[in-house]
Amino acid sequence: MAKATKKQALGRGLSALLKDPENDIKSASDKNADKVVGNIVELDINTIEVNPFQPRTNFNEDTLKELATSIKELGVIQPITVRKLEFNKYQLVSGERRFRASKLIGLKTIPAYIRIANDQESLEMALVENIQRQDLDPIEIALSYQRLIDEIQLTQEQLSDRVGKKRSTIANYLRLLKLDPIIQTGMRDGFIGMGHGRALINIDDKSAQIDIYERIVSQSLSVRETENLVKKYKETKDVDAAAKAEESEEMPKHIKKGIKDFEEYFSTQIDVKLGKNGKGKLIIPFGSEHEFMRLKKLIKSEK
Repeated sequence: MAKATKKQALGRGLSALLKDPENDIKSASDKNADKVVGNIVELDINTIEVNPFQPRTNFNEDTLKELATSIKELGVIQPITVRKLEFNKYQLVSGERRFRASKLIGLKTIPAYIRIANDQESLEMALVENIQRQDLDPIEIALSYQRLIDEIQLTQEQLSDRVGKKRSTIANYLRLLKLDPIIQTGMRDGFIGMGHGRALINIDDKSAQIDIYERIVSQSLSVRETENLVKKYKETKDVDAAAKAEESEEMPKHIKKGIKDFEEYFSTQIDVKLGKNGKGKLIIPFGSEHEFMRLKKLIKSEK
């Protein structure tokens, strides 16, 4: 308990130092910089602005409220990181969820690590630190990688070293940005996973991408089923034909044979929808009233 009290008192002392205009620290070589940079300081929450370089764009309100409740009970356990902009003004580098949750419950101060960095360094720190988090969605990670490449002028090899990921992993994330925006949004909202996205990247036609994406969502297709459907599409260049071919491959032999018998009898193509429980539906299409009456007559003649 004594150690915790001493640490908090130290934080308050540094806070007072930072509010003294005569001790305005602008670089790591300034007087008293070593007392501030890298230490935990209790900062006035209103002196901190959000980071425009933050890769996260989605903040779940429910989880934010849960974090706020935890902070209310236990305090901010892990300090945020900020960079000094000017006298008594700071910008978030990492920890925006903790910052938002603290403001939500009306905290006046928040523990923070202070860094002195220029815009480029701040961007790199924010992106690299946030990429390491487990709760960014695949598109947020891909966008962060792309910004590091574009704005910090890193190659994929250099990026691999900075974030500790294989170059092939980085390349797989970056390829997700080639997906249609509708599919990217679906991935961010959790309707499909990264595995689905990686399968869809192999289709150049955006309309076909969306058609298959809609089938994935409506039919709850697994990644493996999606990969098979994409493979069939590349062979047929027709989403409906690919879906039928995929369904046909999974059908038992007796149903495949039975479909042929039905098609010969009705002289038309028959569709079969087969569920995983073995139950299914026969669909007999018709293109006109005359065709409908012909099929009706055939069925009636069997009575």
